[in-house]
Amino acid sequence: MSDFFRFPHPVNETATRITATGVVILSALTLGLQQRWLLVPLAYGFAARVLAGPRLSPLARLAVALGRRRPRYTAGPPKRFAQACGAGFSLAALGCAFTGHETVAWILAGVLLVFASLEAFAGFCVGCKVFALGMRAGLVPEATCERCASV
Repeated sequence: MSDFFRFPHPVNETATRITATGVVILSALTLGLQQRWLLVPLAYGFAARVLAGPRLSPLARLAVALGRRRPRYTAGPPKRFAQACGAGFSLAALGCAFTGHETVAWILAGVLLVFASLEAFAGFCVGCKVFALGMRAGLVPEATCERCASV
């Protein structure tokens, strides 16, 4: 796999929380203005971060630049899983919004708003907690568990 399409490990937790703040703002605007087109940059951002970390996401690139001042590091694999969950929710919302299921789209965007708010303001990553459950259940490969434990 090319280095370009590699998710960082470890991840700067400060940058992660700044990115989550951006997701909160975009999700709130999407819901408040009821503008389905705002789901496009939201979904793009999550998909870009899953594929290449911050390299393709303008929001994440800004967050990394700002987060360099006070870095705190955490394991990368759980954060990538959390971004993948966000991609799933945002892509589903996008699909629903443009196929006549706007109520479902707004509910999914609301879930993203809540989860991103927990990350941004309380440092609580729902995706990371689900990843940890997967580790305990043996669903995550041992090599990945060892990488997470090394941070």
